[in-house]
Amino acid sequence: MELGVIGLGRMGQIVVNRSLDAGHDVVAFDLSAEATAEAAEAGATAADSVADLCDRLDRAGEGDGKRIWLMVPAGDAVDATLADLEPHLGADDVVVDGGNSQFQASVRRAEETDAAYLDCGTSGGPASAEAGFSLMVGGPEWAYEALVPVFDAVATGPDGHDRMGESGSGHYVKMVHNGVEYALMQAYGEGFELLTDGRYDLDMESVARTWNNGAVIRSWLLELCEEAFREEGSDLGDVADHVAGGSTGTWTVQEALEQEVPVPIIYQALAERFDSRNEGRFSRRLANRLRYGFGRHEVARRSDGE
Repeated sequence: MELGVIGLGRMGQIVVNRSLDAGHDVVAFDLSAEATAEAAEAGATAADSVADLCDRLDRAGEGDGKRIWLMVPAGDAVDATLADLEPHLGADDVVVDGGNSQFQASVRRAEETDAAYLDCGTSGGPASAEAGFSLMVGGPEWAYEALVPVFDAVATGPDGHDRMGESGSGHYVKMVHNGVEYALMQAYGEGFELLTDGRYDLDMESVARTWNNGAVIRSWLLELCEEAFREEGSDLGDVADHVAGGSTGTWTVQEALEQEVPVPIIYQALAERFDSRNEGRFSRRLANRLRYGFGRHEVARRSDGE
């Protein structure tokens, strides 16, 4: 199959490499000439623009339409790329959005795009370069079936991808996936915090390794805990108390509110993530002072004088 890939960051390069390894022909483009050159070194055909990529796919194709995979940042970048693609797309073409787009934006794009539009939730991250991704796909069934050979290549295999349903469903499932991920990370974090501050002097890498061999809570995230303790130490060294990200978790909580589905654990994990970015939260500072007001409890003062 001839596949065009637009967006050649770490994830896009993996799509290119795994597709090439499976015997597919790839035409690649990125705004970064260095990223495009890296894909060309791997065996892809380099394009110098979106128009050039489409032209090369037209010449290489067999009249069954272009197959284009977008791996660009969610939001404006997706819309800008689609605007560049618009003059070159028809009803026989298929565009895959492999980023973390908001599912309602994917529904809109599917309605506005002349080509068949597949919203593809992608899980696994750069660490899955060798094993492959988990792909959650929404959109027309015929378009999904047309891309199955590529999905087989990019995912862990046939069991690593499926069509979730109509447009938007792929990114919807990935959104909820990320909410669950937040909650799992928080649960592991709290458990290891208790072990660290508890009554025994424990080797956290040993605990994580032991749990990962047959325990009910074994998982890839727990393997990553083991890796973190091995590389950073049981006290995590100088790793900061700051957790970035949060858009997909926010979308999950917003959707739960709209559907009136309680997700207290996911919500709390999201709140903890946001809380990690606050040094000396105002609300806690006020509560500290209020305890003096009603009970004359000692007021803890910050040592930095701020």
